[in-house]
Amino acid sequence: MESSNLEPIIRLSFFFGTFAMMALWELKSPRRPLRSARPFRWRHNIGLTFFNTLLLRLLFPAAAVGVALYATQHQWGVLNQIDLPLWFEIILAVVILDFCIYLQHRLFHHVPMLWQLHMMHHSDVDLDVTSGARFHPIEIILSMLIKMMLICLLGPAILAVVIFEIILNAVAMFNHSNVRIPLHIERVLRRFVVTPDMHRVHHSVLEDETNSNYGFNLPWWDHLFGTYCAQPSKGHDEMTIGLAQFQRPRVQSFLWMLRLPFKEKGDNSTKS
Repeated sequence: MESSNLEPIIRLSFFFGTFAMMALWELKSPRRPLRSARPFRWRHNIGLTFFNTLLLRLLFPAAAVGVALYATQHQWGVLNQIDLPLWFEIILAVVILDFCIYLQHRLFHHVPMLWQLHMMHHSDVDLDVTSGARFHPIEIILSMLIKMMLICLLGPAILAVVIFEIILNAVAMFNHSNVRIPLHIERVLRRFVVTPDMHRVHHSVLEDETNSNYGFNLPWWDHLFGTYCAQPSKGHDEMTIGLAQFQRPRVQSFLWMLRLPFKEKGDNSTKS
């Protein structure tokens, strides 16, 4: 139970540390000029992040780590039936969970009802560290329910879930960030982790590019399943980020984001 109680503190420490590091990197070496004012975007994107965090804690006090603890106590899941060294179980669990996130991401793009929720994430006309947590609350709830089900079926060690959650949050901030990485380093790095340049393609306004590079952490799934796109057709400097029907940065407030899945298709106004 102690590890379950410490988990929020550990995750928050890594979250704020990664956020601060990426934010400073963006200020020092940005990849692209931002189209919208940073104070406006940060106020609403960060506000949404805190709202989602509070909502999850109210609805799921035990969160994913609590489910992992319960599954371990009751010997639920495949890994609880197999005697593996802890280090190997952690690596295996993290890789399997990462693959499931890849599949879930594709699902949210190709099922119309789920895309209505996920398009709020893609409606951001810029990408920076705050974009990594910009998801609609209903999508956040559905994602947590899916994650809990996967943990019950897989039965990973509690430490594996803690490590996976920390990696997922940190990498989401990293690959959404607006940072410039030297090309010779980026070419090597993207073989092992989804880089900002790789993930930026996924946020292109062009549909065929949006439907590529679904990976959040490991880039291998996109290569394996034919969804990898190396570079945007117009280049990183000239590509347009976001969705074609939502290209007005000034209207993208906290309430606008909450209402977005329920707007009429193509509605880019501030009206409900």
